[in-house]
Amino acid sequence: MELILISGLSGAGKSKVASFLEDIGFYVVDNLPAPLIPKFAELCMASPGRYERVALVTDIRGGQTFEGLFEALSALHRMGCDYKILFVEAGVETIIKRYKETRRIHPLAGASRSLDEAVRQERTVLAPVRQRAEYIIDTSALTNAKLRGEVLRIFGGGADTPAMSVNVISFGFKYGIPIEADLVFDVRFLPNPYYIAELRHQTGLDDGVYSFVFGYQQTRDFMTHMEHLMGFLLPQYVEEGKTVLVIGVGCTGGQHRSVAITRALAEFIRRKGYPATENHRDMTRA
Repeated sequence: MELILISGLSGAGKSKVASFLEDIGFYVVDNLPAPLIPKFAELCMASPGRYERVALVTDIRGGQTFEGLFEALSALHRMGCDYKILFVEAGVETIIKRYKETRRIHPLAGASRSLDEAVRQERTVLAPVRQRAEYIIDTSALTNAKLRGEVLRIFGGGADTPAMSVNVISFGFKYGIPIEADLVFDVRFLPNPYYIAELRHQTGLDDGVYSFVFGYQQTRDFMTHMEHLMGFLLPQYVEEGKTVLVIGVGCTGGQHRSVAITRALAEFIRRKGYPATENHRDMTRA
């Protein structure tokens, strides 16, 4: 079992780090009390295959001292449970700016302590945890995309880990646009195999329909433009930090043209190095 303990300063980005770990398959538990950590680890170790990668967030919300955490870590060592500590921090001015922007209340702030004093006090309290951390990430100058990239670099297998997956969905406009789609393309301008008797009851996955759709110059021109557009857009979405992109391709009934284009587009995206799936929502509708 791979166990990561996430700690660090409030406002530094622990929640974002936890969500990025969840994206790559970690089971994440936020703010688990320190005395329960060994029990939880014992449960995970007793369930092989179910909790292979676990991340626990522990921070100042669990108390202003960390003796309980260090006792829990000693218990993990005695159990033979390997773990790593990831400490997330940022500069004092950066954290103060983030709290002012979100208007949240710092866990240590109060009537007798200013925000600046609370942040500096937290740094002092968490210093022993930072000293024991195997990984330290300073988020002061990191965008969400760069923070995600750093998490992937450390825990996701390096630079070859896919940065974004793409799901291409064919659909029929008469049944409605998929609400989960980020991008929607209308291919109803293409010649329609529906009006060819021998193709009417086939789908865009059949060779006859696929050849019919791509037998026209406007289809080939459209795919050329789509490939250029996707070649530009995909790395932009990765840079922005997007983890899943959903592309909808629609024709009238979702059986012929949109299915053929979806298949071709998904194949192109895979050739570009992105994991891509294709789904044909309305292909089998009467």
